[in-house]
Amino acid sequence: MSISTLASVHPDARLGKGVTIEPFATIYADVEIGDGTWIGPNAVLMDGARIGNNCRIFPGAVIGAIPQDLKFAGEHTTAEVGDGTTVRECVTINRGTADRVKTAVGRNCLLMAYVHLAHNCQVGNRAILANVTQLGGYVAIGDWAIVGGGSVVH
Repeated sequence: MSISTLASVHPDARLGKGVTIEPFATIYADVEIGDGTWIGPNAVLMDGARIGNNCRIFPGAVIGAIPQDLKFAGEHTTAEVGDGTTVRECVTINRGTADRVKTAVGRNCLLMAYVHLAHNCQVGNRAILANVTQLGGYVAIGDWAIVGGGSVVH
């Protein structure tokens, strides 16, 4: 495990073997990071973030922020990223809300820069979401899907 002395990692966060956390990354208490995952500089993993094994989270990504849904009342929900997934610069993945509990990205996906996944979205395995794809709440994207850059899905 390699954690920069310039990173902020809450002592209650659960880190797998071989995790790398670069300078200025912030890891909250209720976070799980799987084996072999790399967390880039300035990435923020907030309470409820669940990151699989061998993922790459690039600078500026925010995973696990509370949903932008006025019905959200502080309930315990998650934002989950499957094994082998790459989350590029400035991607945001918000937690779910009470009715579906989680926002989830499957295994071996690529979320390019500036992708946004709102509350309760579900992305299948091996999906590619190109730059600036924006998914509103409750959107489901299947396995092997490719969503073109600049797409907005409600």
